[in-house]
Amino acid sequence: MKRSNAIFYLALAASLWSLAGILIKLVQWNPLAIAGARSAISALIIWAYIRKPKFTWKSDQILAALFYMATVLLFVCANKFTTAANAILLQYGSPVYVAIFGSLILKEKTKISDWVTIGLVIFGMFLFFLDKLGPSSFAGNIMGVLSGVAFAFLIIFLRKQKDASPIESTLMGNILTALIGLPFMFRSVPNAISWVGIILLGVFQLGLSYILYSTAIKYVTALEAILISVIEPILNPIWVFLFAGEKPSTWAFFGGTIILTSVTLRYALPALKNKSVKSNA
Repeated sequence: MKRSNAIFYLALAASLWSLAGILIKLVQWNPLAIAGARSAISALIIWAYIRKPKFTWKSDQILAALFYMATVLLFVCANKFTTAANAILLQYGSPVYVAIFGSLILKEKTKISDWVTIGLVIFGMFLFFLDKLGPSSFAGNIMGVLSGVAFAFLIIFLRKQKDASPIESTLMGNILTALIGLPFMFRSVPNAISWVGIILLGVFQLGLSYILYSTAIKYVTALEAILISVIEPILNPIWVFLFAGEKPSTWAFFGGTIILTSVTLRYALPALKNKSVKSNA
């Protein structure tokens, strides 16, 4: 694959991820039912792509699947209980948790720059909770944070499968999420517009996006992967504001800016420096 095509795939994947907020808001259904139906459709798409999945049933594969399930369930619920901006920006703190827990599980050294970033992200998250929140919004913010923690563990256990085929964990996680959501699907029947949202979520926002991402990530640099993925948390609240009129509060805006900037700079600057060194070598 050409590098330019890989960059396009990665940008398209991030753009598809960014549709989660507006599409979840569009669907009038129980959040666990939404997560389950979305993952059921996504599982079919990914299985059709893989064709012959290799389930090893090893602990790393199973743990990655469980944390994938937790990530998507918590993220959908967060979008229903708080703003889409809060949900995605609080989840975007996941690299911080990777730095913390990765040093324990993967035995990777945590640098001073990681701890500085951790401090900034925690401060940014603190600003989200300065608003006068109702019980639902507060719970939604907590779910957004926990979704980021679950996503961090997902990354860690996917990374532990670097010599295997980690996409099977994604497939397994979608199947588990579908099973969790199944009982909630029978409590009510979504309307026609909601069904459109569910299908778009399953086919494009989750299924196709992960296929594009897993294909493209092999052909781009770390800098490109980091900068392009920032498209998601930037576009997500924009779509919701344009089509649903939902906008983040002032405190959430400042907190999100701190999180987005600190995480991006922490991982983009070293990659940019390494790229500069290689070009001068």
